[in-house]
Amino acid sequence: MRADRLLSILLLLQSRRVVSAGELARRLEVSERTILRDMDALSGSGIPVIAERGKGGGWSLLDDYQTKLTGLSSAEIQALFFTRPAQLLSDLGLKRESEAALIKLQASLPAAARENAELARRRILIDPRGWGDPGEYIPCLPVLLDAVWRGRQVRFTYEKAQCEPVERTAHPLGLVAKGSAWYLLAQAEHEPHAYRVSRIREAAVLDLPAAYPPNFDLAAHWERSAAAFRERLPRYYATFLASPSVMRWIRYRGWRLEEETPEGDRVRVKLRFDIEEEAVQFALSFAADIKVIQPDELREKVLAGARAIVAASEASSECG
Repeated sequence: MRADRLLSILLLLQSRRVVSAGELARRLEVSERTILRDMDALSGSGIPVIAERGKGGGWSLLDDYQTKLTGLSSAEIQALFFTRPAQLLSDLGLKRESEAALIKLQASLPAAARENAELARRRILIDPRGWGDPGEYIPCLPVLLDAVWRGRQVRFTYEKAQCEPVERTAHPLGLVAKGSAWYLLAQAEHEPHAYRVSRIREAAVLDLPAAYPPNFDLAAHWERSAAAFRERLPRYYATFLASPSVMRWIRYRGWRLEEETPEGDRVRVKLRFDIEEEAVQFALSFAADIKVIQPDELREKVLAGARAIVAASEASSECG
């Protein structure tokens, strides 16, 4: 394990000018103290690693040093050749280039390793799109990608949900694909913001350099932001007694199901919703096969909804 980690450190240093001990520790999932011991080991074996102190500092290699270590394990080869999400690559305009790069990489592998590469390509497919996901209209993605590559500011109109469109001038930090939806992460008004690309209109690249914060880590920032967003999501909990005949439909919405306990000839379930109205609609959709236990105000609203449905049906039949 340590030999693999030392090789990973060496390749990271070779591909990046300077890498901080903290970033190496995060990438390799070890402590910074372990990274420092690894640097001592590399230096002791004759690898010219240099510590650069101060703001923006870290570890680096002498400019003229290049390792000749190119061996890849079977698992590493398979990881490289997993079929990439074709639609996301097409969105970026890189589908053809990605296929060409994999062909060249496969051709450069030893004959014994090509079988692993071909097996991974044929047997593993990554499809990020959900069954009900029709895809999004993202005409501005090429413009945003151009701004990211060139390090230029971008101006666009952003259509927030149920709000008036607003104009933004932002410093692009990167693009993130969440499932099949694209987001532009950009700094505007001195704070990073995530903009859904399908809501961006009239994007234009400005002839102004974009400011990129030192030591900014796109993946780490997105992970922190996503976790914070999930914590802020509204939650409404309700408990029901459900007939066993509808449990397969309740379990189908598995992300809502918090608890499930048999109770007599029924099943007590605790479910999570975003808002109360969702819980009302859920309960009414199962009619007599589900009974609201708590909260009390939900039970009253479900009863009122059921009475309204009966009254409307009776009125309709009288008119007929």
